[in-house]
Amino acid sequence: MNPERPEDEPRGDADVVLVVDDVPDNLALLNDALDEAGYTVLVATSGEAALALAARAQPDIVLLDAVMPGLDGFEVARRLKADADTAQIPIVFMTGLTETEHVVAAFGAGGTDYVTKPIRPREVLARIAAHLHQARSQRQARNALDAFGHATLVVRERDGRRLWQTALARRMLSEHFGGEDTATPPELMAWVAREALRRRAGADPAGLTVARGARRISFALHPMPEDDAEAGGGEWLVVLRQSDDAAIVEAMALALELTAREAEVLYWVVQGKTNRDIGEILGTSHRTVTKHLEHVFEKLGVETRTAAAGLAMARVPQLGRGA
Repeated sequence: MNPERPEDEPRGDADVVLVVDDVPDNLALLNDALDEAGYTVLVATSGEAALALAARAQPDIVLLDAVMPGLDGFEVARRLKADADTAQIPIVFMTGLTETEHVVAAFGAGGTDYVTKPIRPREVLARIAAHLHQARSQRQARNALDAFGHATLVVRERDGRRLWQTALARRMLSEHFGGEDTATPPELMAWVAREALRRRAGADPAGLTVARGARRISFALHPMPEDDAEAGGGEWLVVLRQSDDAAIVEAMALALELTAREAEVLYWVVQGKTNRDIGEILGTSHRTVTKHLEHVFEKLGVETRTAAAGLAMARVPQLGRGA
């Protein structure tokens, strides 16, 4: 066994277990038991090495020693859970500390379960099998959501951190907002906080739509059943839906003989946006939007926003379906 070797990578279809412990005897005992049971075993003897290996290899589960020199297991767990790439990996703590405060600390850091030292391999194998089954079911559910076009994520209300997300949700947020994988966009965080308060006050659900040019992303908020977020639990399921109206804008430009920017401006007029709103959407000033709109009025032979919108909807069938 060669701990922390760079070539440590999962093999085949076996579940991958990352074992983190600074005691070689514990590593040897667990490596032998897990290997015999058919798992691919990766080992790390420090918290820093564990984080690097988890990020690279994406193990299916982590067996984590609670007390280690340097970066202890509690901090390793917190960092794994703070990273969207590793947040979904179940963590089973290994500890000789059975006092209540240590058990609470383990779960508070993101632990799924714990086993006590001295290690009993049969108990560890049973716990691993149970948590891998649950994690696999959750992963299949997330993949199914993506397959049906339902991009979803779970946001923690108190700090806006994404606790988990489907691959589709991650891509949509990255393309639309940029930024870090775990950093929820500020406008989405603010909406979650407002909507959570409204829900707890008994108000009807209200969605959020954010536009970037001709592209829109809509959000709907749902409480997590097991967390009872509406009662103040703090975790919410967010469902995302993206629409790209570039084809409609192009059709407007052709049908009405407008420039691409004039068609974009008119499109958002049809959506009921003000000149200032349109300026923010298109990344320009409202004065520039006004100039474009004047050109639109002239080309269409109309004098008001309402008339321009009505003419556009009459001549561009796609507007009736996309508006």
